[in-house]
Order: sequence, then structure tokens, then C-alpha cells
Amino acid sequence: MEEDERQKELARLAPHERAELRHHWTLWARRDQLPPAGDWSAWLICAGRGFGKTRAGAEWVREIAKRDPRARIALVGASLAEVRAVMVEGESGILACSPPHRCPAYEPSLRRLTWPNGALATLYSAGEPESLRGPQHSHAWCDEIAKWDMAGERATRAWDNLALGLRLGESPRALATTTPRPVPLLLRLLAAEDTGEVAVTRGTTFDNRPNLPGRFVAAIERQFGGTSFARQELGGELLAEVEGALWSRALLERCRLAQDAALPGDPVRVVVGVDPPAGTRGDACGIVVAALMPCGGARVLADASIERASPESWARAVAEAARAWQADRVVAEANQGGAMVASVLRAARRDLPVRLVHARRGKVARAEPVAALYEAGRVRHAALFPALEDQLCGLMAGGRYHGPGRSPDRADALVWALTELMLGPAPRPRISVI
Repeated sequence: MEEDERQKELARLAPHERAELRHHWTLWARRDQLPPAGDWSAWLICAGRGFGKTRAGAEWVREIAKRDPRARIALVGASLAEVRAVMVEGESGILACSPPHRCPAYEPSLRRLTWPNGALATLYSAGEPESLRGPQHSHAWCDEIAKWDMAGERATRAWDNLALGLRLGESPRALATTTPRPVPLLLRLLAAEDTGEVAVTRGTTFDNRPNLPGRFVAAIERQFGGTSFARQELGGELLAEVEGALWSRALLERCRLAQDAALPGDPVRVVVGVDPPAGTRGDACGIVVAALMPCGGARVLADASIERASPESWARAVAEAARAWQADRVVAEANQGGAMVASVLRAARRDLPVRLVHARRGKVARAEPVAALYEAGRVRHAALFPALEDQLCGLMAGGRYHGPGRSPDRADALVWALTELMLGPAPRPRISVI
């Protein structure tokens, strides 16, 4: 409508009707944020970050509670802290979306929301699957299921226990909202789409562009454009595994530390692995920081790689990484440049503890024993490293590289660091004569 027409229509509404407009979700929602038609038992919104998944979930719960006083709703997240901070108290959560006269009473100590008409919602953590064994519900909203804890099949057990308790009312239903990751629970739900049991809504960050700050959109396009990370986290695309790759995305997800996980003690040793570029303005300089932990496992702490840098620039980046992480050793490949590599590094910092290594096998051959450490659960990533992980997933058994760029420089730096920490020659026992 034109502005004058809109004002005339608004003037015809009673004051309480105008006040209700702000909370009339079907008026403001995009079509892909509303429940699909059909006789589904689970609705999966699998979309990029910023799509509006949380708002869609909160409004779905609010509508159920509004029309059904007997509704018993489960709110399930990766942890109770996330359920509270995102699903209930967040900017797009249930409390923020509710009009004052229909806002539920929130009792954090009881993990409960109670609406004026008697509808109830209870908060659960997917990290405690047994807490979902027994309670009955008519509906459930499960947020970010792809980041639920997969150790010991906790994520799958939490979903199954919840599903067995969805038996109240005439048409029990669940909504799952998530950014895609290739984890077993999400793959299982997607596979059920063809049966009609699961309705799937897909979308991208950019579907919600009118409601996102322009500076944010420009920044993420500049920072992540063209990467597999962008395809998954922004484009909502479930990335297929490359057959024959030494690393899979599912393996890397299993090896990622939870955001709130504390490192088990101080590192025993910290190493910066460096794969110097062949030319002055050629490939990236791979710079990866890893640590040996008291438990005997390793943690990948940082990817400080630098693109298209001069020798002075990448040497400074190495020195800065070593300083920031208090590294005990810098391990740099010397096949390209030889002693020049050490000279450039020590020019950036005179006391840099550099050890040069010479590659006698190809990058992929060197990577195979490191990949085995991941399979054995002995390496963990302390954060998400998109560019590095894209390269790892492109290293193929048999010596080929099918990842982004001409060379897996970041992956090679990681291999040098972990080889130094975990695959070096074992100390030999010595006999001393007294």
C-alpha cells in the first residue's frame, strides 16, 4: 500500500487491534518461516546463520501455546545455558516475541515456562539424554541439533528419547532448527524427507537480508565469500564428503572441542608449524599453532596463515604467533629456500627457536599418519578453522589434492606441527656406567 492508504487502514482498527499487529507473526514472517502444509511429524529448518531460524522456532512455540492450553512443549538445546540464552531469553527468543498480556511466566530454577492459559514448556539439555526419558510432551522445539554432543551417540539418544515421549494430544510434532553439519542425526532426518515424516525447509543467510545490518552482510561476504565455510554456514548447504579423503567433515566435527570446554591443564609443549611459500608473492604461508596436552593428546589452537605476503610479512606473522602462544619451537619446512627460511625468520625475531625440516615424502604421504591421530581421537580443534579444514578435507589417499587453492599450505603446516609434537622419534634408553 501507499503510505496514505496504509494510514487509512490503520485508522479503522481499534487500539487493541493496532497493538496486536506487532505480534501478528503471519503478517511479518516470510513464507519459509511458517510451518509447511502436510501431515509431517517433524519439521526441519536447515538454513544458514541469520536466516531467522530462532524467531521461527519461538513463534511456532508461541502459537502452539496460544491455541492449546493443554500443550506440553519440550525446549531442547545443546546445553541448558543455550536453551536459556537463545531459545527463551534471546533477542529472538520466546520472551522477546511474546506480547505483554500473553507472555509466559518464566521460572529458571524449575526450567519451566507457563502461559496464562495453562500451556507449559520445559527446558532440557541434549547433553543429558536420560533427562528426556520418561517425560511426555505434545510438541518439541530442538535448536541447533547439528551441534548437539555426539560423544557416545548422545545427540541421537536425546532425539530418540524425546520422540518416544511425544505422545500427548492428537498430533504430536517436533521442530528442529539448525545450521547444517554432516552429523548422523541431521543426515537421518534429511533421509526421512522422502517418506513424508519430515518436512524440510532450506534457506540462506541472504534470505533474511532486509533484516540484517548491511555492514554485517558486506563483512561476511568479504571474509568468507567463495569458501566451503560460506556454503555451509551462510548458504545452508550440507557439504558432501569427498570419497577417499584422509579427513572428513564428520571426523573434524567429532574432533572439535565444545565452545565451553576447558583445556585439561596447561600445555606441555607448544609448536608453530610453518609451510613457507615458494615465491615472494605466491601461495599462502601456512602457519598453524598446536599444543601437546598433559593427557598425551594434541590441541590445534590457531590458524595464523597469511595470504600473498612478502618474506618479511610472513616471517613477522610467524614471530607474532610464536609470541602470542608462547611457543617452544617453530618448525619450518626448508625445501623451498633452505637456510634463507631460517634467516628470514630470525630477522623478524632474533631469538626465535627455529628448527628446519626437509620433506622427503609428498604432502599427502606426510599427512596420513597425522590423519590416523584424528581417527584415534588424539587431536582436538579448539575452534572452527574454515580454510584449514577445507584443505584437510581435500587431501586424498594416494597422493592427490582436491581442495581449494593450488597447494594445501595450511594443512601442511598443521602436519609439521603435529608431527613434531606426536610423531617424532621416541627417545631411546641409554645405559650409563657408574
